[in-house]
Amino acid sequence: MNETKLIIADDHELFRKGLAELLSKHEDIKVIKSVEDGIEFMNILKSNIEAHIVLLDITMPNMDGFQVLKEMKNLSSTIKPIVISMHNDGNYIAKCAKSGAYGYLLKNADETELTKAIRMVSKGSKYFSAEISEKMINFMSVQSVSEDILSNKETEVLGLISEGLTTKEIASRLFVSARTIETHRANILKKLEVKNTAELIKKAAKINLI
Repeated sequence: MNETKLIIADDHELFRKGLAELLSKHEDIKVIKSVEDGIEFMNILKSNIEAHIVLLDITMPNMDGFQVLKEMKNLSSTIKPIVISMHNDGNYIAKCAKSGAYGYLLKNADETELTKAIRMVSKGSKYFSAEISEKMINFMSVQSVSEDILSNKETEVLGLISEGLTTKEIASRLFVSARTIETHRANILKKLEVKNTAELIKKAAKINLI
């Protein structure tokens, strides 16, 4: 029987201990290290430890999961990351998948799903549940439409709005009239289906336009 050696990287000690205890019941899975932040994990990674998978939290202090994924990619690490997070937003899921995650689990996943993901990834497959895949696909389709729907000038104006510039300041920066900027702003609000600047910034950030 092939044994899958696993590292847990999460800043909540109780969660780490709970995961380790849960997985200890399975003879083919062995937790060899448990760390509380990205820096500690990277130090272990650079020590050439023999491990197959890391269960990786996204929101950790000192060095978060996104930074860890990036570093693992740069180092061409053979350890396969499975993100385990409380975030079920399509943005997070798509960003993790793009950054090299082999799987994405929510922290409320049950034992069956957790072990299934570990075993599939251990064999070289990827694991994204139907629910997670749907959220990622929905996000990516909305993002694609939004990127295409704004003109280059509207995207530029949106960026300046997000920096907190007033209509007058944006007009001065772009050497156009305030009325032109107001027109662009009205078009952006309409295209992104929002009513005010606060909603605009929130939605633009969510779909990675800013």
